[in-house]
Amino acid sequence: MVSKDLTKKAAEMLLQGATLLSEPCPYCKGVRVMKDGHALCISCGREPERKEVVPVVNQKEIKSSLSETLEKKLAVLSKELEEEKDHTKQQEILNSINSLLEAMDKIKNKQ
Repeated sequence: MVSKDLTKKAAEMLLQGATLLSEPCPYCKGVRVMKDGHALCISCGREPERKEVVPVVNQKEIKSSLSETLEKKLAVLSKELEEEKDHTKQQEILNSINSLLEAMDKIKNKQ
C-alpha cells in the first residue's frame, strides 16, 4: 500500500522538476521518482541509488555554435584570399573555403 506521505513527497518532487524512472524499484518493483540524482520509490520509500544527472545536450545549440564558427573562418579565409598574390596559396585557400562551404551545407540540411 502506498503511504500518503510518500505520495505527497513524490508529487512535490515532480512539481520541482523530478522525473518518473522507467526502471522499477529493485526492492519492491514500485514506481520511482528521481530529482538531482536522488531516486525515491513511491511504494516502499527506499532510496536505493544516487545517479549523477547528465544534462541533455541541445543539438540545435551545437549546430548554431558550429555554424557561427564556420562563418567566422569563412570570413577570415575570404580576407586572406583577397590579399594573397601567390596563385598556389590562393588555390589552397579556395580549397579550404570549398570545404567550409560543404560543411556549412551539411549542417544546414540537417537542421
